[in-house]
Amino acid sequence: MKRITVFCGSSFGTEKEYEAQAYLLGKTFAEKGITLIYGGANVGLMGAVANGTLENNGEVIGVLPHFLQNKEIAHQGLSELILVETMHERKTKMNDLTDGVITLPGGFGTLEEFFEMLTWAQLGLHKKPIGILNINGFYDELIALVETMVKKGFLKAVNQSMLLVSDNIDDLLSKMASYEAPAVGKWINKDEV
Repeated sequence: MKRITVFCGSSFGTEKEYEAQAYLLGKTFAEKGITLIYGGANVGLMGAVANGTLENNGEVIGVLPHFLQNKEIAHQGLSELILVETMHERKTKMNDLTDGVITLPGGFGTLEEFFEMLTWAQLGLHKKPIGILNINGFYDELIALVETMVKKGFLKAVNQSMLLVSDNIDDLLSKMASYEAPAVGKWINKDEV
């Protein structure tokens, strides 16, 4: 994997470990020669992961809608900043540029981006690994909800296995490097429930 997209919060959250791990992820990318693809902002965890990459001589490509640039949150030190018109165009461009996705703590926007990429993978629109860096158990309840989706017949176990989870950066990158997309479709018949 040469390029990885990171979805994360534009805030720092309540625990200092979120920022520390975001920065460390960016630093790890720089050390491994992985280009960071992200939302282009200089705030919150988004800024931390970008700074972690840039301050360790890594490459960072930001993808930002014009209307957010006008709110003066665009990171000024990026290797490249790609401006787009809409949020959907942003996700599409990020998907075009990336070999995989890592999700850090965040809010509605982070989850929306994460689930759209995961859904595209489930539908076979791409075969890229989708990971969660589960810092301090931030996503434990979400992971439990995904298990409930399987138990209640709304998600196949093979599709659940598409979601790669770790609380360790190197372990998550290793899982992503060895990922193979499932060959089955997403639809569940009544006799499968």
